Amino acid sequence: MAYYELNLLQFRKMKTKQQEVINIVNRKAKFSYEFIEKFVAGMVLRGTEIKSIRAGHVNLSDSYCVFKKGELFVKNLHISEYVSGNIYNHEVQRVRKLLLSKKELTKLEKKIKESGLTIIPYRIFISERGLAKIEIALARGKKTHDKRNTIKERDDKRNMDRLMKKYK
Repeated sequence: MAYYELNLLQFRKMKTKQQEVINIVNRKAKFSYEFIEKFVAGMVLRGTEIKSIRAGHVNLSDSYCVFKKGELFVKNLHISEYVSGNIYNHEVQRVRKLLLSKKELTKLEKKIKESGLTIIPYRIFISERGLAKIEIALARGKKTHDKRNTIKERDDKRNMDRLMKKYK
């Protein structure tokens, strides 16, 4: 094999490793909400937004999803401006459309209307094809006593792990 062919193979391996690394999670949502069902949706992005996502400059903490005319949109999703962008850089907190199948959209809309559920963006990742995907969850808000139980379970698990590590 020629030298340039080896470099192409190394570049492809590096590219696949880089795609695996990008996994931005909303930890606050896992603590505040009880997830009922999860969906993976595509996002309609503009300009330099994908470059900022690949750089990991995304904040999901205060974002939520809403329906408008039968379509699903995510609000308050903060994608920072791309550092090397110019005057054509994207707007930081714009409303972004989510791409789901018609069947999934109607199912989500029904469940939201009939009960006190909400749709929360949980995770953003890059798919194998290089597309930005967002994992959304149909969720119910936790009460304070549920949050206390979650904290207690987490502390118990941490203590058990420490003890197991100590006696190994």
